[in-house]
Amino acid sequence: MTMQTPMALPSGFEELVRFSRWALPTADQRTKARREASSEDLREFYDAVLSHVEAILDACDGFALGELPESHRGIFNIALSMAEIAPHVEFYRGDPGVPYAFEEERFIAVHGADETWRALPPNGPR
Repeated sequence: MTMQTPMALPSGFEELVRFSRWALPTADQRTKARREASSEDLREFYDAVLSHVEAILDACDGFALGELPESHRGIFNIALSMAEIAPHVEFYRGDPGVPYAFEEERFIAVHGADETWRALPPNGPR
């Protein structure tokens, strides 16, 4: 088991520290966490974070693309996890998978291993 460093949070978002396990920097990690979560985990996260999404986006919107400070990366990644799981709560009755779809493991995101906050172009120069 690896030790996880505490998630940095800007003032006003302390309540979200309990969801630090959802503050995942890459799309691949967020997808994997969603697939491995229970319906109850998804619902708990969704219900607790939904009321904070607008404030998270407002807090992060003050920074230029690719220049998000460490203090805001945790809440930004929580918002991205919310975007990952919201359809599963809202449309798929809490199912962590995608009903009536091919195996998700077959899908390979071109930029899935990139830290999303860096805003790297998926097919451009690196």
